[in-house]
Amino acid sequence: MSATVLLAQRTKTVTLQLIETSDVHGAFFPYNFIERSPMRGTLARASTYFNKQRRQYGKNLILMDNGDILQGQPTCYYSNYVNPKMPNVAAEVINYLKYDAQVFGNHDVETGHAVYDKWIHELQCPTLGANIIDTKSGKPYVEPYLMLERDGVRIAILGMLTPAIPNWLHQQLWSGMRFEEMVTCARRWVKVLREKEQADLIIGLFHSGWDGGIVTDEYDEDATQKVAEQVPGFDVIFFGHDHIQHHITTQNGTLCLDPSSNAVKVAQATIKVKVTGDKTAGRKAEVIEKRGEIVDITGEEIDEAYISHFQPQIDSIRHFVDQQIGTFLAPMRSRDAFFGPATFTDYIHDLQLEHTGADLSFNAPLQFDTEVKVGPVYMSDMFKLYRYENQIYVLRMTGSEIRRHLEMSYDLWVNTMQSPDDHIMLLNDAAKGDQQRFGFKNLTFNFDSASGIDYEVDVTKPNGQKVRILQFSDGRPFQEDQWYRVAMNSYRGNGGGELLVRGAGIPLDSLPSRILYMSERDQRHYLTEKIRKEGNVNPQAHHNWRFVPEEWALPAIARDRKFIFQE
Repeated sequence: MSATVLLAQRTKTVTLQLIETSDVHGAFFPYNFIERSPMRGTLARASTYFNKQRRQYGKNLILMDNGDILQGQPTCYYSNYVNPKMPNVAAEVINYLKYDAQVFGNHDVETGHAVYDKWIHELQCPTLGANIIDTKSGKPYVEPYLMLERDGVRIAILGMLTPAIPNWLHQQLWSGMRFEEMVTCARRWVKVLREKEQADLIIGLFHSGWDGGIVTDEYDEDATQKVAEQVPGFDVIFFGHDHIQHHITTQNGTLCLDPSSNAVKVAQATIKVKVTGDKTAGRKAEVIEKRGEIVDITGEEIDEAYISHFQPQIDSIRHFVDQQIGTFLAPMRSRDAFFGPATFTDYIHDLQLEHTGADLSFNAPLQFDTEVKVGPVYMSDMFKLYRYENQIYVLRMTGSEIRRHLEMSYDLWVNTMQSPDDHIMLLNDAAKGDQQRFGFKNLTFNFDSASGIDYEVDVTKPNGQKVRILQFSDGRPFQEDQWYRVAMNSYRGNGGGELLVRGAGIPLDSLPSRILYMSERDQRHYLTEKIRKEGNVNPQAHHNWRFVPEEWALPAIARDRKFIFQE
């Protein structure tokens, strides 16, 4: 038999199906425990889709999760903090669905060592993070990559996390770690995967957006595009973090996909590899086809076997969120906070000032459009009122820094009106589908207002000149050269949103020395205590600030409320 015939007999085409979820944020079950309603996106539907794919592709189906799985629903909060002795539900879900790899997300780091170290231990697949470095050993804190072999094809999955963690989280949450810039890290590990591991396929699994975000001299928050452009060798890059469903793009031959968030969609790549020869006769593997797709899974049936398996956890979480903690005599609507003082933000201002005794408070709406209605208030409502597990901080700031902080906030938030017919909000039609902007140009959780001071925001003035602070609300004079105690959440106090750094002008490495107080528990815990103590709560907006000139601002607010919320 000729060598040509022998070689032909040793040639085969292997089809691989790679599927990614990202930024699931606790969407494990078909019930939204916050809204107390059915959930559109859920891993209970994904389970049905995965089962179909597994029947078609068998062991050649590779499942990957891209992080931010440990925060977002009461499901996670209950497992992380209320009943931490139970196996972490996020690990149990990943194990049940037989994922092959898991990546760290920034919100996973935010849970702290006690939570995520336990979670990593309980996972039955490796947690990846090549650029998360253990400061003692100098090696990755978790596995940098995973090697798999399917039908003779060697597949490498390289995981990385956005290195911007120090801009958001206090160092105690990531003690013993540092975060490398992604392009340099990727270049080093691709060389290892090609030369040492002899990988036929290299898959990137990055908890980092396409581009934008925080940019410093050391790193970019969203560096996926730069890696795809500058680091040859990747066949496919799955990414996330920015909650944007990107069009499927090919960059320098690398297929790049992002499935957005909350288990509404998955990203999948179908790859065909021609394998010629074998280990003893000039083996060669060549990618002959790559096809990417973003698949909406909301039409899938709920996997009843999945639900049955997790019914005890579902029952425990439902019992937790169904606890009544008080009664509201007035509603709180987050949409009101974009147009002036609102009960939604001012009640949190009140908590921060009461809890700390600070001179003033910064706070932004962490939900775009949610409402806690008049009537009984349940534990589930606390996740509407306060979305994240932030602590309460007090920082030392000068009056000038306070004003500049607010200047940046309102420059992100409101337009500079040139005529009475202009928009008052700073909008971007292209961002309407963005689940973090909802039609605003910038991220709404960076729209800080202040309480404890009286001030005006002149929407006809240029950026940097809109805010005029009149006095403290108790009548004390406000002076730019004096030091004050300012309450805020830990995200902001650690540099999140860059309002303290780029706005107030405080160097990032100086922020820790400015922190006068850090609460032991999360903000939601103290809000729950406050409501339980008050019983019947009658929240009021403080009306300590306003948009001026009112003859322009008030009609523009009415127009933009209708434009954004169809009121």
